Amino acid sequence: MFSAILKLPYLDAGFYIVVYGIITFLGITIGSFLNVCIYRIPKNKSVIKRASHCTNCNTQIRRFDLIPIISWFILKGKCRNCNAKISPRYPIIEALNAMLYIITFTIMDININSILTCIFFSILIVIAFIDLDTFEMNLSVLVLIAILSIPAAIFTKELTILQRITGALYVSVPFFLIGEISGYVIKKETGEKVRGIELGDTILMACSGLFIGHKAIIVSAFAGILFAAIGGIISKAITKESKIPFGPYLALGIVIGTLFGKQIIDWYVNMFIISY
Repeated sequence: MFSAILKLPYLDAGFYIVVYGIITFLGITIGSFLNVCIYRIPKNKSVIKRASHCTNCNTQIRRFDLIPIISWFILKGKCRNCNAKISPRYPIIEALNAMLYIITFTIMDININSILTCIFFSILIVIAFIDLDTFEMNLSVLVLIAILSIPAAIFTKELTILQRITGALYVSVPFFLIGEISGYVIKKETGEKVRGIELGDTILMACSGLFIGHKAIIVSAFAGILFAAIGGIISKAITKESKIPFGPYLALGIVIGTLFGKQIIDWYVNMFIISY
């Protein structure tokens, strides 16, 4: 219904301003909640029970200081009570979530699939930043993606059940095997129990493949690996550290795969057929 409305020729610019204004507001507001999740989930704290508070002085943050993005600039990135610095990552995540919502609705139109995809992207943000902070992925957050696949399969016709199942397997199985083999080799040579690809990364690709399907997850994997290779080179040059979290790069690859994966695969296959 919404898709048909958006395509009506007589709707003026004001309509689109209102629609995208609402989308932006929801994206920023939900992004603020994502910041809470990213900080509290690794510490096993409830994301809903306690009101937002300064992590330095533990003072509850006043309501007018909780306006997403705006409050950070008004406070000049500092706590009103103790003057401790507030990371610019908070408004960045809020803006990032809103930006992904806008891009998703622009590409996919307003429908149930785009709504579920926005939720999916928000979960990816939580996974990516937790992994960036801790080098770990929370299993309960990963499972949310698999749960999200249920309404996607019921209410959308974008993918068949078989395409979702193969999507869950196409990348996760090779990732698991690489992790097992590399772990065995590393342990044999160094005595350390370290996997080349961690189980969290494997589960992320399995759950994501279940949601976005076989074509999109293949593009996601290639894009994620490419971004990780580039990020690793840059990180090595700057910090001299070779270890990097794989999750953020996979999440970025998954976003690209979700939005453009099917088109990229279809374009590649058509090009291959024409060439040969």
